[in-house]
Amino acid sequence: MKRAGATAALILMLTTIGCDHMTKHIAAQQLAGTSGRSYFNDILRFEYAENPGAFLSLGSTLPDWARNGLLIIGAGIGLATVAIAALKFRWRGLPFFGASLFVAGGISNLLDRLATGSVIDFVNVGVGSLRTGIFNVADVALLAGVGLMAFGTRRGS
Repeated sequence: MKRAGATAALILMLTTIGCDHMTKHIAAQQLAGTSGRSYFNDILRFEYAENPGAFLSLGSTLPDWARNGLLIIGAGIGLATVAIAALKFRWRGLPFFGASLFVAGGISNLLDRLATGSVIDFVNVGVGSLRTGIFNVADVALLAGVGLMAFGTRRGS
C-alpha cells in the first residue's frame, strides 16, 4: 500500500469519527428533551434517540450480557477482520476507502457503546409514513463503506 493512500485513509477515518462525535454532541445539546425538528416538508427530521441496540434498534431487548457480547465484542472482531483483510490483501481504490469508512463508522459507534452503553441517533429521512429508522453519521459511513467495498470489488479495482 502506498504511503499517500494510507495517509488519505487515516485522514478519512479520523475525519469520519470526528464528524460523527461532533454531530452526536450537537444532537445531545440541541435535540435531547425536545420533540425534534423537521425540514423540507418533513422529508428530513432531526430527533434525539439513545439506541442501545444496533441498526433499527436490533438487539436492544437482549439481556445486557448478550447485547454487549454481540455489539461490543462481535463488532470489534468484525471491524478487525475487515481492517486485516484490507491490509493483508492489499486492497486499493474503492474497496480500500470503503473499508476505511466502514471501520471508522464501526469504531465511532463502538467507542460510544464502550463509554455509555448506547449510541446517539438523530437523523430520520422519508416521505409520509415511508421513513428510515433513526441513524447517525457513523451509520452512513458504515453503509457507504459496504457499498464502496462491494462496488469496487465488483468492478475489480
